[in-house]
Amino acid sequence: HYTWYVPHDVNGLMKHIGKERFRARLDTFFEKDYYWHGNEPGHHIPYLFALAGEAWKTQKWVHNILNREYYPTPDGLSGNDDAGQMSAWLVFSMVGFYPVCPGSNEYVMGAPYFKKATITLENGKKLEISAPKNNDDNRYIRSLNYNGKNYTKNYLNHFDLLKGGRLVFDMDNKPNKGRGINESDFPYSFSRDAK
Repeated sequence: HYTWYVPHDVNGLMKHIGKERFRARLDTFFEKDYYWHGNEPGHHIPYLFALAGEAWKTQKWVHNILNREYYPTPDGLSGNDDAGQMSAWLVFSMVGFYPVCPGSNEYVMGAPYFKKATITLENGKKLEISAPKNNDDNRYIRSLNYNGKNYTKNYLNHFDLLKGGRLVFDMDNKPNKGRGINESDFPYSFSRDAK
């Protein structure tokens, strides 16, 4: 788990390991069921695919974790909810994004779990998240429309979200392996973005 604990410089970790090896190790990590969701310092790990140009795998694994690790029962959390982290991961992931690097102003995209959610922001504005075709099979983002424009990035900016607006997800049962693959689509990473 701690191999992946470099949320501020995932690009640097990728350079160190090698991008293809990084992807292969992440694949093995999830396919062999090494990921343990009860270990809260690893909650960012399924989102790392989006930083490596394979956002569809983030969508796949986050959806699997939501289905496997959370239940509306007394034992519905797979770990101790220290300061609300298990619940915070659930809420963020169900609306479709997560703060991989909390010191940045970006949230890494997953995919929404709901068909519709509205977040009323502290400033009174609303962020509407809509995914009308969303269901257990349609877990992949075919395309995303953000305030009327096509949006390919694998992250959302906190200060843009504070303005309110509308995210409309077109969901599909097949991964869009061509979405969010350009370097300009990747979230912040210290070794790439520090000035």
